[in-house]
Amino acid sequence: MQLFFKRFIKFSLISLILLIMAIFSIDFITGYLVKDRLYKDINKLPYREYAVVLGTAKYFPSGRDNLYYKYRLNATFEIFKHKKAKYFLLSGDNSSRYYNEPKNMTKDLHKKGIPNDLLRQDYRGYSTLSSIIRADETFHLPKFTIVSQQFHCERALLIAKVHNIDAICFVAQHPEGHYKVRIREYFARVRMLIDFGLFYFKENNE
Repeated sequence: MQLFFKRFIKFSLISLILLIMAIFSIDFITGYLVKDRLYKDINKLPYREYAVVLGTAKYFPSGRDNLYYKYRLNATFEIFKHKKAKYFLLSGDNSSRYYNEPKNMTKDLHKKGIPNDLLRQDYRGYSTLSSIIRADETFHLPKFTIVSQQFHCERALLIAKVHNIDAICFVAQHPEGHYKVRIREYFARVRMLIDFGLFYFKENNE
């Protein structure tokens, strides 16, 4: 019994180490595969007719301002100001009458000075995957610029790459700290890999 317990502990530790290594590998490879599609300098950003702004909550549950939201809108306005896109597709969650990411973004971007007729809304951008796929399949954008923080851009760009969608990304400023968000991103990338597997299985069994 003692020998079995020791073997079980050893197996569990090895499995945990391999799992952690796999998670970090997925994270690294995701960023590496799309590094040439990321732009941090607005002057080097190529022109695309559409920019797709990935939504997030305007406020944290505590009521504090969400800087991810603020910085994405700042980056969007930079694109508008430097004429790096003509139209802006604001993609986000609209799961209830009290929570509407595209509506909030539309209102706040208009306050910044972007005319309403240049702002489009995708109210079914419930996930990064759905936002990118819908920009292509529902809104028929031939190519576009994604706007979000770098960690989010990398995942969105890999989704686009796997689905043969021509996208680049303008990187929004990242708030200092916020380590929990970055930790969640590790698991989001694992989920992304599972989605790729399901997509491949579906494509090869239709």
